[in-house]
Amino acid sequence: MKPLNILTIIPARGGSKGIPRKNVRLLHNRPLIFYSINNAKNCSKITDIVVTSDDAEILSIAKQNYVETLTRDAALAGDAITLDPVIYDAVVKMEERKKCCYDIIITMQPTSPLLKSSTLEKAIECFIKDDKDSYISVVNRAHLTWSKTVDGYSANYSARVNRQQLPPLYFETGAFFISRRDCVTPNGRLGEKVSIFEVPEDESVDIDSADDWIICENRLNKKRIVFRVDGHKMLGMGHIYHSLTLAYSFIGHDIMFVTKKQYSEGVNKIQSTFMPYTLIETDADFFSFLKKWKADIVINDCLDTQADYIQTLKSLVKRVITIEDLGEGSKYADAVINAMYYDEGRGPKYFFGEKYHCLRDEFISTLPKEYSQEIKNVLVIFGGTDPANLTRKLYEVTNRLHTTYPDMRFIFITGSGYDALSQGIVTDSTKNITVLNDVKRVSEYMQQSDLAFTSQGRTVFELASLGVPSIVLAQNEREQLHTFAQMQNGFVNLGLGAHISVETIEATFKWLVETPQIRLEMRELMLTHDLKKGVKRVADIILQEE
Repeated sequence: MKPLNILTIIPARGGSKGIPRKNVRLLHNRPLIFYSINNAKNCSKITDIVVTSDDAEILSIAKQNYVETLTRDAALAGDAITLDPVIYDAVVKMEERKKCCYDIIITMQPTSPLLKSSTLEKAIECFIKDDKDSYISVVNRAHLTWSKTVDGYSANYSARVNRQQLPPLYFETGAFFISRRDCVTPNGRLGEKVSIFEVPEDESVDIDSADDWIICENRLNKKRIVFRVDGHKMLGMGHIYHSLTLAYSFIGHDIMFVTKKQYSEGVNKIQSTFMPYTLIETDADFFSFLKKWKADIVINDCLDTQADYIQTLKSLVKRVITIEDLGEGSKYADAVINAMYYDEGRGPKYFFGEKYHCLRDEFISTLPKEYSQEIKNVLVIFGGTDPANLTRKLYEVTNRLHTTYPDMRFIFITGSGYDALSQGIVTDSTKNITVLNDVKRVSEYMQQSDLAFTSQGRTVFELASLGVPSIVLAQNEREQLHTFAQMQNGFVNLGLGAHISVETIEATFKWLVETPQIRLEMRELMLTHDLKKGVKRVADIILQEE
């Protein structure tokens, strides 16, 4: 079978009132018209490509991208001129220039930069096999719609159902218009037998306004971001919560969590958020996944990486970020973010300290509680898994304290990975003890608290953001390296929790109860820190926007 001659015409006027110089302005660092030219060039079945314009700058860009150009006659460049005579003029002139007759004519508007060449290629293949005269690109936007009538308004549907159950409602996208050559005349391009070709919603934007431009810019900036993170009894759940907080900030990007399936606590938490995830067993599984998924960025929220591990990641993705990484591998990452530690002077790719902590959304929007001279509510919170079982120790302390402070309320919040019942930690109304598990919005209880007991992980930042004076007990020796939870920032740090007696904890608590001025100073020290911009700071580093 003789190969078909297929001509793609890209009509692009120089004047644009809505967006001045629209077709030549840079969108994601490329002139807008580049995208339609590039799509056409990437389609193997297209024989020739021509840009027809009245604008010298547009024609120059076309030439720089190695496609044919036609300078449009003034008579075809007016505001009232439709595309039909423009396309016909280009067909006639190109057939004369190339000494051929085309079989198929494709019109591609320069205002559909999100269209993929694979979609265009598939449309051409379908058209060649079909018996239709013309194909129009459309997008299905089924909605409950109404029409105006003489008497008022009437519904364009018979029953109010969910969008997925509505009949298709197709809108032309302007991305492409395919016709057989004999259908192209000075007055039209549509043949008698017309069909549509549906393009995906994310390829359908036709830039006509500044809002359309912003949508396209955002989508072209979209990254594929992988979070490599685990959560389990001994490690705790802080890394999972931190990665989820960051992931929520990347609206408009493709996100994937990768976690080890043997750590059920972390897997269950990720599943509950409905974030996309992939389960692995080994690092080799992770590397295999990256080869297939084609990520742009890997955020490695796992402790103390090895050099060969990060070097392998760097061979597979463009950008690698490590979190809380004190290992040799951090030397090879593109950025190292450690909110928990201070280690200044290591170079421009290292970001240390509390300004890079990522507060969860609920704490960014919650205001601190007003200071109270009297302690009425005490919060006890030791994370998602509490590996050192400090909750049990504090439960013993609060039982002792009830005798001295019978009206004081103690609220224990345990995480999804901690079995409070098996430890005998239960609500006891006779002692004003309330035990809650896996609370969805912890900030509500923190905001009501006058004093808190906690470990030395990320919860200290949340308490500081709300100005809650706190007594800190570290879960393990590594937590003791976390530098924020110290007196200069508003915390009484007792050290390694396993080594602290209940008598010491009780005495410290009573001292703070009896010294309201100390608690006020602790609160004021906490609130001097600007913690609410940390997520944006870290997101900008990850996306290379800082």
